[in-house]
Amino acid sequence: MRLTSTRNPALRVSFKEAVLRNLPGPQEGGGLFVPAELSPWADAAELLGLPWAERCTEILGRLLAPEYSRRELAEIVREAFDFPVPLVPLAKNAASTLPPDTPDASGSAQAVATPKEPSPAALAPESDSRLFALELFHGPSLAFKDFGARFLAAVLARLPSRRPRTVLTATSGDTGAAVAAAFWGRPGCRAAVLYPAGRISPLQERQVACLGGNVLALAVEGTFDDCQRLVKACFADPELSAELCLTSANSINVARLLAQVLYYFEAGAQLRRLAPGAGPPVIAVPSGNFGNLCAGLYARELGLPAAGFVAATNANRTVPDYLDGGRYQPRPGIATLSNAMDVGDPSNWERIVHLYGRHRGALRRALRWGSLDDRATVEVLRRLWARGYRADPHGAVACGVLESAVRPGETGIFLATAHPAKFQAVLAAYGLEPPLPPALLALLDRPLHREVLPAGEESLKERLRAG
Repeated sequence: MRLTSTRNPALRVSFKEAVLRNLPGPQEGGGLFVPAELSPWADAAELLGLPWAERCTEILGRLLAPEYSRRELAEIVREAFDFPVPLVPLAKNAASTLPPDTPDASGSAQAVATPKEPSPAALAPESDSRLFALELFHGPSLAFKDFGARFLAAVLARLPSRRPRTVLTATSGDTGAAVAAAFWGRPGCRAAVLYPAGRISPLQERQVACLGGNVLALAVEGTFDDCQRLVKACFADPELSAELCLTSANSINVARLLAQVLYYFEAGAQLRRLAPGAGPPVIAVPSGNFGNLCAGLYARELGLPAAGFVAATNANRTVPDYLDGGRYQPRPGIATLSNAMDVGDPSNWERIVHLYGRHRGALRRALRWGSLDDRATVEVLRRLWARGYRADPHGAVACGVLESAVRPGETGIFLATAHPAKFQAVLAAYGLEPPLPPALLALLDRPLHREVLPAGEESLKERLRAG
């Protein structure tokens, strides 16, 4: 795969170069790395018949050869994606295939590489066989960000470096936990995680700040957009980047997106087995920084059968307002119950706009969209829990928008991106109380190793240089 820039079509780099550089340089026009070309595979539908690990290796091989051999990619897949990815039919009386209080849901060593499927009984008449949840929260940090973070960690471990790396990332909730888990204890590497102080859930903060060691937790006095701005400023400083061997684990790093392409194909594969008569699904993606949606659109460009993609946001309506016909107007993030989506200036929207030639009409034809405020989110949460499905606020947003976007006769899938127990305090306020899995229980008595940092570039650079 050759990559180019969203702002400079003449630029061409390899995948490995893009992973290490993170962003095109200012002298190259800036922007983000994107595939120079994506065209549908004639046998894309046939790939759905392959087992999970074999399909992942095949897709990555097509994208990353000759930079990686098939053997190397098979090793990376085994290392990064060793947890289940179940597609769960929504049923009136059926819970998740892995209830939140079971050991496997903790991302423990008991998890297996083969995605688990619900039993045929889950498609009994009381089921809503047209609506499914793709559960992406069965990895170590209990969120979908495990896919990209673990893939990136496996890729970086196989790239030579003459000095220790600093993996720098901003998080609005789940990314930081996934990056911390993926890089904790890895030799020759330090993970520095920036998050908005007081604006991620207490358990999310514990996942980042209780590890210590080579994980540096920095609580920034500001919003997620401030954290993202600080990270970009560090990468725009060539001297700092070289000195610290900086690498990003945010979705500005294209490796994250390639990993996420894989589970969209898994959704199609499991849907084919669970509902043989269903047509291509409409897939709703809870969207904050828009990397997850971008990965899904890339999958469709490669030939994934999909009837549509739904951009589901909370009260941060920068993108829906633009698609409705307004100006594209970035704005400060608004705090909501679905905090990982509290992004007013989404970085990856630039990639999506680039994919469709910067033409709003093409974007409107390619997407469906909608948003839920907190009140509507709570209504969907209560309805899903009453039906036996333990959703978290982000999945509830996706489900609620999907229900309004799906058309008669269509099958809908929404992405369940985080374990509900990560939002125990938020859910408990509405009478919804998921039990904590072992992975979170273990954090409750551990001390926090965090530092509060002003939202200024020099403060961050000074702290990173201090070691």
